[in-house]
Amino acid sequence: MEKITLKALAKINLGLDVIRKREDGYHEVRMIMQTIHLFDQLTIARTKEPGIKITANLDFLPTDGSNLIYKAAKLLQDSCGIEEGVRVDLRKYIPIAAGMAGGSTDAAAVLYGMNELFHLGMKRSRLMELGVKIGADVPYCLMRGTALAEGIGEKLKSLPPMPKCPVLIAKPPVGVSTKFVYENLKLDEHTRHPNIRAQIAAIKKQDLRKTAEYMGNVLETVTIPKYPVIAEIKRAMMENGALASMMSGSGPTVFGLFEQEEQARMAYEQMRKSQLTRQLYLTSIYNNRRR
Repeated sequence: MEKITLKALAKINLGLDVIRKREDGYHEVRMIMQTIHLFDQLTIARTKEPGIKITANLDFLPTDGSNLIYKAAKLLQDSCGIEEGVRVDLRKYIPIAAGMAGGSTDAAAVLYGMNELFHLGMKRSRLMELGVKIGADVPYCLMRGTALAEGIGEKLKSLPPMPKCPVLIAKPPVGVSTKFVYENLKLDEHTRHPNIRAQIAAIKKQDLRKTAEYMGNVLETVTIPKYPVIAEIKRAMMENGALASMMSGSGPTVFGLFEQEEQARMAYEQMRKSQLTRQLYLTSIYNNRRR
């Protein structure tokens, strides 16, 4: 096998709680991660010429050492003594800087793909150990499905699959700095924390309505005041039939969960007409962990 083509799937956070700021400056989190059927496509090929070459369908994407794809490939080359080169062609569809782990899932796909191409024989657990060196979300992107993430996001526990349902994804025309959000997050006795335990119980019971009811993201307390359009999108989704709507990660992407496909399609059309968003996708929950 000289090349392999993979889907790198995006994620949303069904619940995102920040417990505390640690002494090392990182924040301790407790969140429920969920893969959705929105993805980038990567074609990874072995080359006789040493090095790493990246091409992409978007001209503004960096293709040098700052790209997580490059970091993932270099990490495997160095740790496994791979002398051959690798070429990665990226077709980018996941919104960028959107709180959906777009860069992390691309890096995870490269780790998985190179493990197959170069017959490295690494188990997923070993790839996850390497992945955390690239970013806290990379291990989850290798794992996929429904999972509880703790620590800085690297401590993962697989959960039963959440009920399948349509998901409407909307990204407004603003960019959000994750660093800014965490630096301005204030945790005190007035902070409303999502009930992650209750949400896990709802997922185990396959209760979509309760799963949606317990959705919550403490980072909205920072991002929404800075970017009110996020609240407008949430409100529009709810008015158009969403069971619940929430910002994913540190934003600015907003998603809504729906019970029926037809209802979600109608909401998609209304959101498209609203001009609140720059990118809009109608997709679904993805529970198959295999690539």
